[in-house]
Amino acid sequence: MGDNKPTSSKFQMSRFDDDKPREACGIFGIYDHPEAAAMTYFGLYALQHRGQESAGIAVAKDMQIVEHKGMGLVSDVFDMEQLAQLDGGSAVGHVRYSTTGSSILTNAQPFRVRYRKKSYAVAHNGNITNARILKNELEQAGSIFQSTMDSEIFLHLFVKNLKSGFEQALVETVSRLEGAFSFIMMTSKGEIIGVKDPHGFRPLCLGKINGNYVLASETCAFDLVEAEFIREINRGEIVIISEDGIKSIQTPAAPNRAFCIFEFIYFARPDSTIYGQNVYQTRKAQGRRLAREAPVDADLVMPFPDSGTYAALGYHEESGIPFEMGMIRNHYVGRTFIQPTQSMRDFGVRIKLNPVKALLKGKDLIIIEDSIIRGTTIKTRVKSLRKLGVRRVHMRVAGPPHRFPCHYGIDFSTRGELIAARKSVEELKDYLGLDSLHYLSIEGLLQSTGIENPEQHFCKACFDGCYPVSFDESVSKHCLEFTD
Repeated sequence: MGDNKPTSSKFQMSRFDDDKPREACGIFGIYDHPEAAAMTYFGLYALQHRGQESAGIAVAKDMQIVEHKGMGLVSDVFDMEQLAQLDGGSAVGHVRYSTTGSSILTNAQPFRVRYRKKSYAVAHNGNITNARILKNELEQAGSIFQSTMDSEIFLHLFVKNLKSGFEQALVETVSRLEGAFSFIMMTSKGEIIGVKDPHGFRPLCLGKINGNYVLASETCAFDLVEAEFIREINRGEIVIISEDGIKSIQTPAAPNRAFCIFEFIYFARPDSTIYGQNVYQTRKAQGRRLAREAPVDADLVMPFPDSGTYAALGYHEESGIPFEMGMIRNHYVGRTFIQPTQSMRDFGVRIKLNPVKALLKGKDLIIIEDSIIRGTTIKTRVKSLRKLGVRRVHMRVAGPPHRFPCHYGIDFSTRGELIAARKSVEELKDYLGLDSLHYLSIEGLLQSTGIENPEQHFCKACFDGCYPVSFDESVSKHCLEFTD
């Protein structure tokens, strides 16, 4: 999203939805297509929800890699003229929200290097948890880093391992990495390589457009470019797409899967399919389970758009309580706005959502949220409903309380940021000004996925503190400071 810096003594830039978590990024790659850059542009457009800080596309052209990237949304960074200049046959693209590395153009991806007359570009989604150890090791061996991204470590390791051959270099590189990572790499020959970590934290799937292979973070990108979904990349799998077709190399997978459960709650687009399950229907199932776990009498069920909308529909269907869109979203508001002075510090909350006063006044409401991270925005919105004359406000959350930091690519990396780590549910209810507050249980969340034996498939560390992958020493010490 970019740094939140004042623009003058009177005005400052502010971000919307500061109360919501942000994922690291979305990635897209396509092999040997006559309109590779345009297809990648539209693929990134479909993945814009995964990162709004920067966007970039690199293409393979005449044994070189040409790129264009910039800060902002996909539509801000690219126009028809720029896409026309990216006329290579293969392409890789990236949209970013930073969890590792600063919000600067240097850290925008795809990241490109040149080594022995060959070029490589990589787009990364996730977080390498042993990044500091690996970077120190590489720097001591003479590597010079151009960015502060952990993604760059992948390329440094890869080129050092090329003495073992191309495929073996990929295998050896993946074996050194720990944490959550899905990579798409492109060579100057136009080869496209997809990589997923041994635990399978982050999504990555394979598709096809008229015989041309495509890789993307989510299936919604395939829908936009009219690609056929083939399958998800397996955990620990390396997929190489070249003129010889497609080749799969299976590196050792971890004993347990650790797919991020928050993809089903918040990150993934509702029209995407993950693990064979439609996200829209899964979120409705969370709402139905919430209605069974935490019933309450009220006049209507409503979300704060757009979070919680699909779970709210499920709660409505199960409870029989009418569903209403009691808050109207302004769809023409950009990612940032100028906020005049501290006296209008709540302006950002009010400019995005406005209540339907005639519908809500004097009513008992059930508000469905997908998560409560810091609590600041929700507190302001509940306060505005009270001032409007709403009688009772009950909140139901379509996931368990976030009590532990994430080190796998979500931006709440310290426990102090998480209000549920500092307050009990009852204390949080009072802080937010609610009449009642209930979270979906971990068991209810897992069962809502519709996946058999779901406890064996997901990372739930942000809820239960059980981390499937260890961290380097500096991160471990940081975590221990907040351990109960």
